[in-house]
Amino acid sequence: MLETVVPGVHAWVQPDGTWWVNNAGFVAGDGDVFVVDTCATEARTRRFLAAVEEAAPGSPIRKAVNTHQHGDHTYGNSLLPAATVLIGHEHMREGLLTDPIIDGCPPFWEPVPDWGGVTRRVPDVAVHDRLTVHAGGARIELLHPGGPAHTTGDLVAWLPEHGVLFAGDLVFSGLTPLVFMGSVAGALRSLDWMAALEPAHLVPGHGPLLSGGEIAATFDRLRRYYQWILTTADEGLAAGRTPLEAARACDLGEFAGWADAERLVLNLHRAYAERNGTDLDLVAALIDAVTWRGGPMPTSV
Repeated sequence: MLETVVPGVHAWVQPDGTWWVNNAGFVAGDGDVFVVDTCATEARTRRFLAAVEEAAPGSPIRKAVNTHQHGDHTYGNSLLPAATVLIGHEHMREGLLTDPIIDGCPPFWEPVPDWGGVTRRVPDVAVHDRLTVHAGGARIELLHPGGPAHTTGDLVAWLPEHGVLFAGDLVFSGLTPLVFMGSVAGALRSLDWMAALEPAHLVPGHGPLLSGGEIAATFDRLRRYYQWILTTADEGLAAGRTPLEAARACDLGEFAGWADAERLVLNLHRAYAERNGTDLDLVAALIDAVTWRGGPMPTSV
């Protein structure tokens, strides 16, 4: 579903925003298009690109950025025009190069997504901390939060003259956030970092668009969630519980209504790894999330 954020700036919002169903967007003007993220599957990406063409007929997509490495935001990269200059953080580029899920999704999800005719395409330009591009008649600042947050290679696309922030998965709007490939503490810090930009409009990586007071309210709720994860992890470690046991022992409370609640387990695995100074076992974390849920995590792709 295409939504105009402000004139010339558009969001591609895919309800309901759960596993593998992301938001993307683009900036159009002066006969030029700048794309923010693609989608997980060939079918979803083709629908997105058709909406871009309808909104800006005949305008080439000269540049695009990936906000992070996850496949719901990147697997459609190969459907962008060959001449499009693709940008991403240096860690994001490394992560997508070695991502095995594009080659065959494991049965942690059901139904297992069918990516369709997509191939691995990584950024041509790798960003370390920030890059300013001019596209679609706008100045677009691509900014890294300064450390791991949702992943180790996050970028936001900030349009200061329009007050629009494409936050990628640093913001989940109305559903459970995911930080198991980044940092719980870093995700918490990133909220203040984004708030300091004072965006008037925010395009989250998943869920409905935000504006005005909705942005501050969402940041506050995400802060409470991450603080709750850290507290639950500390209590679990003190009691000698595993991440799965800690998840089973806690009450979801105000977050019970959020979709994809099993991400609690994945986020606790990350919090435990951070507290212990160890690496996260990705497969073990996913197995525990499926165990907590009582079956594979549902998809609608």
